[in-house]
Amino acid sequence: MPHKETSYLTVWDDTVTGKDLIIALAISTPLTLGGFIYTPWPAPMPLIVGLCGALLGFAINAIVLRPKRRLDIEKEA
Repeated sequence: MPHKETSYLTVWDDTVTGKDLIIALAISTPLTLGGFIYTPWPAPMPLIVGLCGALLGFAINAIVLRPKRRLDIEKEA
């Protein structure tokens, strides 16, 4: 079976696959905007709930999307 080559995108000096980027956006955006839009309006509450949604989205993405990096450490000669 031929080796499948994965293409990577560069986002903020980090390399990600397009699939992982779409999944992360699909998780984070509804949580952040949903928290901001559907919260009752006394002034700081939508901002606070939106930020909590962003943090929750970050935590879910960190668990679901594992890093694909491989670190090789070599001794100096």
